[in-house]
Amino acid sequence: MAVLELILCIIAAVVLSSFLSRFIPKVSTPLVQIALGAAMTLLPFLPSVELNPEVFMVLFIAPLLYLEAHDIDKSALLKTLNLSLSLAIGLAIATMVAVGFTLSAIWPAMPLAAALALGAALGPTDAVAVSSLGKEASLTLRQRGVLKGESLFNDASGIVGFQFAIAAAVTGEFAVGEAAGEFVVSFTGGALFGMAVGLVVNWLFETVRSLGWETTTTRILMELFLPFLLYLGAEEMHVSGILSVVAAGLLVRFDRTGVGPNVARTNIVASSVWGVLSFTLNGAVFILLGMLLPGAMIASWSDPWVSNQLLITGILLVTAVVVALRFVWVAGMLRIARDVNTGKRRPMTPERWRSAAVMTFGGPKGTITLSLMFTVPYYLAAGTPFPMRDELIFIASGVIVLTLLLANFLLPLLAPNRNKNAGGELNEITIEVLRRTVEELTGRITPDNRRAVLMVIDSYTKRISRLKHRIGALDPQGYGQLQIRALGWEKQFVHARLEDVKTHPNPDKAVQELNVEACERMLDQIMNTLRHTTAGPETGRLGWQISGRLRGWRHRTMNLVKRTINKIRRTTPLVSEDQIFATMRALQVDAIEHVIGKLGEEMGYDRTNTEFCSALILDYRRAEASLRSRPNMEGSAAAAGQAEEVKKQSYAIELGVVQDMLEAGDISRSQARELRRNIYVMQVDADSGI
Repeated sequence: MAVLELILCIIAAVVLSSFLSRFIPKVSTPLVQIALGAAMTLLPFLPSVELNPEVFMVLFIAPLLYLEAHDIDKSALLKTLNLSLSLAIGLAIATMVAVGFTLSAIWPAMPLAAALALGAALGPTDAVAVSSLGKEASLTLRQRGVLKGESLFNDASGIVGFQFAIAAAVTGEFAVGEAAGEFVVSFTGGALFGMAVGLVVNWLFETVRSLGWETTTTRILMELFLPFLLYLGAEEMHVSGILSVVAAGLLVRFDRTGVGPNVARTNIVASSVWGVLSFTLNGAVFILLGMLLPGAMIASWSDPWVSNQLLITGILLVTAVVVALRFVWVAGMLRIARDVNTGKRRPMTPERWRSAAVMTFGGPKGTITLSLMFTVPYYLAAGTPFPMRDELIFIASGVIVLTLLLANFLLPLLAPNRNKNAGGELNEITIEVLRRTVEELTGRITPDNRRAVLMVIDSYTKRISRLKHRIGALDPQGYGQLQIRALGWEKQFVHARLEDVKTHPNPDKAVQELNVEACERMLDQIMNTLRHTTAGPETGRLGWQISGRLRGWRHRTMNLVKRTINKIRRTTPLVSEDQIFATMRALQVDAIEHVIGKLGEEMGYDRTNTEFCSALILDYRRAEASLRSRPNMEGSAAAAGQAEEVKKQSYAIELGVVQDMLEAGDISRSQARELRRNIYVMQVDADSGI
């Protein structure tokens, strides 16, 4: 039960981090998750965190590496393969050696094998952390390709080096020749095993698809099962499970083949599932980092045999070694790399030095480093505790946080986002497309489809409002003030109707009571709405609200007393709630027509935003249509079904609007492609019901 509670708490924290990141976009999501994890340790009901290292490797590393290898741009990877492999293998080994000997030199109590293990764990970079950094930074395609390729390959090299260093630390023996032989066997064996499984899986999935046996559910379940099978199978054969996962991820292509709606639907669902799983696993790792960080800090910080100054010095020094070595290595590779077109080496210009700095700080440590440090065993082969395990995790965690902070705050300075307004521009274009679609739909309204079309127009209006809020184009205060004025017009209309009913009473007492009751209830509803707004007198607003509530309570009490007396005396025929409701609905329709007329008059003046008036008229028209289209559920169901057909037609209208704007030169081809992609996704959703 404690494990279940821990899992639920971690998932809840991951969900919360996705919301918090929207409000603080300049802070990377991993940093937010680390802070949440640290805060969770203060919860009294949270169980203690203890992870099985082997289980952690299987559950987290295998699926993350498979997805990273599968989604990487293969063409970009080939173009930057030399530089990526240099960073992934050469720099990873250099980092392992430099960190190991440096840390062992300043901290003699630290075994060299353990320090080398830390250096190996700090070799891998976390490209996922880079992609989730603040949106202010912009990396070139080449820079992204190098960083992603490096992250993919150095995961494998770092993990294998880490495993050998840990084995040496646990057994106390390290034979270089034997280790090198095992290293080659593990690398080549893991790669060959992954390639073989990848080819078999491609054949199997494509055969199942060609026979018509593939379903969305079975395909996704088998694909999710694949990385775990690869890792466990490779480990059983004593080869690198990591290399097998990476090799298979690069080769698997069954989701890139086949044409048809079922294939497209399955690929869309699979992409969504993997996206959720990837974010959850990465988030869980950083949440766990935050949860384990205080414990590791306390254990090391409060240890009288460990110098706190040495701990801080170790973090700063290791971070400096990692960053400096990476910068020198990247700059050296850029200097000796030959130009693709001329074949000559290019001099290091200020722009190329900046590119080296971008790729230096664009490679923070993260998921893999932390995962590896979690796998450090608690005991040696002799049964004694692993030396300085908490201190190793402490230093690794500090380096992760520092490199994430450096990437978060230095990348926007080194690579400012010059296309910062591209998203806002696309949103504005989308709003224009939606507006034109609404205009076209409005022209297609007939008495038979009026309700269904208005339902679809309502969804388009909400999309426009959300986009306006996103780009800051909507003035909620101005629109809200106009809504309050409209409520005031409703109140005046109903009050005038009530006065007219009382001045010219109906001879039929039941009808007279019905009209008065409907007007008074409408006034109560309008006043209650006004009391919940920010409107009202500038002074004495609280007193105004209280007096309004008292008036409403007195009115309802008097009506109840009056109806009770009438029931006892039988002086007037009783009216049912259904009659009152029907009369109120008719009165509300009249009030809406009055307000729409007033809004039309306002549009002729310059004092009110015309767009606000038209939007509010549309809202009132929808409310009027909703009132007129009642009263049975069967009609609602029929209208909902008709609305689905109208929605499909609206997508065709959107595509036509996009094509017209492209031909008119209002948008670029890339913008049109992005708009069409979004519409196609909605069409698949509407056609398949996913």
